[in-house]
Formats: sequence, structure tokens, C-alpha cells
Amino acid sequence: MKGIAKLLSTPIVSAVFLLVATAAVAQPAFDVSVPSALLIDAGTGQVLLEKQPRWSVPPASLAKVMTLLVALDEVKAGRVSLDEPVRASARASRMAGSRVYLREGEVHTLLELLKAVAIAGANDAAVAVAEHIAGTEPAFVVMMNERARELGMADSRFANSHGLPPAEGEGEAYTTAHDIAIAARALIASHPEVLEWTRIRVERFRDQPLFNLYNTNNLVGRYEGLDGLRTGYLEESGYLIVATAERGGVRLLAVIMGARDEQERESQTISLLDYGFQRFIPVTIPTGRVGEARIPAGMPEWIPVEVRGPGRVLVPRGGPAEVEVEIEALPPTLPIAAGDAVGEYVIRHGERELLRLPLYAGEDVKPASWLVRLWRRIRDALGGGR
Repeated sequence: MKGIAKLLSTPIVSAVFLLVATAAVAQPAFDVSVPSALLIDAGTGQVLLEKQPRWSVPPASLAKVMTLLVALDEVKAGRVSLDEPVRASARASRMAGSRVYLREGEVHTLLELLKAVAIAGANDAAVAVAEHIAGTEPAFVVMMNERARELGMADSRFANSHGLPPAEGEGEAYTTAHDIAIAARALIASHPEVLEWTRIRVERFRDQPLFNLYNTNNLVGRYEGLDGLRTGYLEESGYLIVATAERGGVRLLAVIMGARDEQERESQTISLLDYGFQRFIPVTIPTGRVGEARIPAGMPEWIPVEVRGPGRVLVPRGGPAEVEVEIEALPPTLPIAAGDAVGEYVIRHGERELLRLPLYAGEDVKPASWLVRLWRRIRDALGGGR
């Protein structure tokens, strides 16, 4: 692999690094039988396979991915705690579908209810969590949709915390494999403890009356490395799943939408994950400080630029090939704070773009004075500078 060079254009030069990898020019055709599917590297977001990833359906119980994300964001921010008591409302106790049969006034910790949502997809527990955090479920749904917009989930709207068909006045609910993958990546990255819950097959919820949580994901314990994440079903949506598994330090995330039955959902999830683990291998790419950027109107004029992330990309197995890594600039807007995005790190395999990662400023940049900018223009015209 060639060394990392300084980036010497205005404002950021394109630099290419060649990484020798095991790759194949052509791969046998692969497809899944469901209408919509997506397979990504959970660590980087790299898409390994997609089939109608923006096909829209009601989210069903996959809505609980957002419920868990919003609730655990509140825990992380210190606004609620996992050990605080949550009292079930009459509304929560009346929820249908998958549930833990909460009675009105029944008290559990927030942790217990979140595990009921994560493991068994309990609708009554989801409502109890939503009401506890936001006061009302509609207020919590506002938080869900705001978080979805922050994440760039442009093709999603959530109507409730549980994913059952919307009641009168709740409005439409819809999502896509693309957007659910975004939410699942955010959940795993920000709150990895959720995988400790979703890998549980059976757990006691209460003693009197006795009730156990049974994982709705039948692949847990059956597929090597699989430890989550959520299944769903509505007649309008078909059988859905967002599944994640880790092998050899690589975590994959698979989304299946519109399967005909549980058997197809499971078989196609296995096929998708097998495709990822068997046909791709990780290749290291440079990260950290990868060069310098020139900001012509900035002070200082040159700043270090950085790339964050796991420092890998997945390439097809097969014969040797080259992966190109280059940097693309964004027009600088001053002032720039350390950590602001100032470009993109683009990884390509042949003609195919594999991944784009943000490029961050390594230090603050203020606008240079008019006198400094004038001097730089004169210097550059005379062929000076670096």
C-alpha cells in the first residue's frame, strides 16, 4: 500500500491509494425471493446488496427499532434511568397483539420493559415506555419522527410506538429497508447493550402471574453470530425482519421486507447473511489523519484532515484487484470548527463506488483578513506557496 501523502490542491487535492486485496472481477448472480432486501456492513454502512431498498410498507413491529433508539437516547442523555419504576397505564394494558399482559397500575423498571420490547416485541411495554418518557404516546411519536429526520430517514413516518395499524387520528405509517437499516445502525452504534437483550431466547418477565419473554426472532441461536434485532408482520407489509450477525470482527445488517411467510423470511435472511460472510472479505483502508486541506480564505491556510471509522471496506473474494481511496472536497464555509465535515473519503473497487466517509477538519479555521487574502492571491499568481 502506498504511503499517505499531503493533499496539495485548493481546497483539498484528490489523493489515490492503491490497496492490494483479494477480489473478483465478476461474481455469480445472487438474488432473494422477497420484494425488498438490503445487506450492509453495520460498521461502515457499505451496501453489499440491495433490491428495491426504498420499497415502502407499514413498519409493523420494526417501528420498535425507533422506539428503542429514542428511549435509549434519553437514558444516555441522563433524562431517565434504566432502574426507575414505570407504571402501566390503562391504555397500555389494553394493547393487542404481542404483549406481556400488563395490568393497569402494574410497575416494572424501565429496563424490564425495554427488554420486553427488544426480546418479545411487546406492544403494551412499548406504550408504557413511550408514555413514561414523553408523557403521552403521541408526544413520544413526535420524538421518533424527529429522530428519524435527524438520521436522514426521508422515506419513513411512524404513527405509534408499537407498529400496529394506526388508529384514527394517528396518520400514516411507512418505512423502507433503507431507512430501517439506518435506524438499526444508529441503535447498534449508540447503544450496543441492546444486542445483549436481543440475543436472549427466553427470559422470565414476572413471577406472579408467571410470564416468560420468548424471542420472536427464531434465528437467534440457530445462525452463527446472529444476535438481533427485530421481526415484524402486518397483512399489508408481509413478514419483515432486520437481522444482524457478527463473524470475524465484521458485523452485517440484513433487512427483508414483504416475505410471504416466516419460513421465507428466515430462509432469505440466512441467504443474505451467507452471501455477505462468504463472498466478501475486509480490506484495511487508511483512517485517522490522512493529509492536509488548504482553505484559501482561512486562518490558518492549511489544516489536517481526518477520517473516522473502522478503517476497512469489504471487497468480493476471488482474484487480486485494487481498491482506490480518494478524497473529494466540499466548498469551505468559514468559520470551520474542528470536527466539521470538509469533504468526503471515497473508496472505489474498479468502476464501482463502495463507500463514502466524511472527512473532518482537524482544527478550527477563522476567516483570514482581507490583507492576508490579497497577499495570498499575489503570492499564488507569482507561483509561490507550497
